Amino acid sequence: MSAVISDPATASQSPTWHVASRLVHNRSFMIGAGLVLAIALLTLFAGWLAPFDPLRSSFRTRLRPPDATYWLGTDHFGRDILSRLLFGARISLTIGLLTALATGVAGTLIGATAGFFRPLDNPVMRLMDALMAFPAILLAIAVAAVLGASVPNVIIALAVATTPHTARIVRASVLIVREQEFVEAARALGATELRVLFRHVLPNALGPLIVRLTYVFATAILAEAALSFIGVGPPPPAPSFGSIIAQGRDFIAEAPWITIFPGFAIMVSVLGLNLLGDGLRDVLDPRMRT
Repeated sequence: MSAVISDPATASQSPTWHVASRLVHNRSFMIGAGLVLAIALLTLFAGWLAPFDPLRSSFRTRLRPPDATYWLGTDHFGRDILSRLLFGARISLTIGLLTALATGVAGTLIGATAGFFRPLDNPVMRLMDALMAFPAILLAIAVAAVLGASVPNVIIALAVATTPHTARIVRASVLIVREQEFVEAARALGATELRVLFRHVLPNALGPLIVRLTYVFATAILAEAALSFIGVGPPPPAPSFGSIIAQGRDFIAEAPWITIFPGFAIMVSVLGLNLLGDGLRDVLDPRMRT
């Protein structure tokens, strides 16, 4: 019996290694991944890093500016802004992540169905076009207002608003991949349509979807802040980026730190996700390659 010896030079030329190498050398991806990882770690260890209970109020320390004790100051209830931001990031990032996952699943199923099964293409995509006729944030506000203010309802509202565009992206990729020669070869070998779809078409059409979901993640964080600002986001006293800003709007003249620091946290989070998405697009999108 002859032993099979793997050639390191051959292994280094594998598609996975090539993609990983390009990602490591992509500046946008590395900076974005670093920011997202740092925020995720702060969120994960918020219970140990927060200096105070984010829900504890104290009249004696209300509207206290940043100092050595309260690094980012306090709000009108005397609650520590830093502690509320650390725990608020957990809620905001959870909403963003679950929205991206829900959008990815729903958009993939709808887009793949429309793109692969020709008779279903027109009716399914006309429904998506009807939903896309409404601005995403207005559609999310309408759904959240009907369902009520809660974290699950915000996720549902944002998923409904972002799924149509995701479905169109998946459909476009499936339309291209399904005409490739290896798909025809799989059919010639007797593979069923569902096997061709899930085994051969979808794995080769997920590049644009992955990039899209990073932008959905960032968009969901911004949209959650907008929904919380108008009162249809996560209900108080649970902190989130948007709810902290909304609660500080009446005190922006005398205590601007209540709104400045959550706004900066949103900016850093969205910037990291956008840079991450740009890096993934540069590597995964063939049109961006030089």
